[in-house]
Amino acid sequence: MESRKPTVLVLASGRGERFAASGGGTHKLQALLAGKPVLQHTLDAVAASGLPWHLEDAGHDGMGDTIAAAVRATPDAAGWLVLPGDLPLVQAATLLRVAEALTQHAVAVPMFNGARGHPVGFSAGCFAALLNLKGNYGAAPVVRAQAAINSVAYVDVTDEGIVTDIDTLDDLRRAEMLFAAR
Repeated sequence: MESRKPTVLVLASGRGERFAASGGGTHKLQALLAGKPVLQHTLDAVAASGLPWHLEDAGHDGMGDTIAAAVRATPDAAGWLVLPGDLPLVQAATLLRVAEALTQHAVAVPMFNGARGHPVGFSAGCFAALLNLKGNYGAAPVVRAQAAINSVAYVDVTDEGIVTDIDTLDDLRRAEMLFAAR
């Protein structure tokens, strides 16, 4: 019997104010990277992973509210991979590695050169805690609670895309260089 796979929650609700403040003329998720919108690159990686997914793009007050809304929209998921839409270089293989870690742990956090990144994975057992999230802190309280009971896997990956988010025009230029180097 094949085990059910977690659902990737692509978060696209932010206002992108830092990107606009840095001189961006469009919303950061619509900014072009190698001729394609940032969000489309992220969605392409998700599609290539073969994992089920949900795009949460309604306006919400903060990251916590956005995650809670996305979990509420996918209550029957086997777990969730929380992936901000502004990570256009994330690789499908990384999504699968995080999903695999959830078979043994309540939470899975990808790491690149010692830095935490996204997507952070949560098992179905985290459902209630994720539903209660509010504000701008995302799911950090859920990760801390699971870490306190040794149920967090830190998954080392070679994917710089997990820490390459687009918040400013400089971030977009850096991502363009990394994309070209691939």
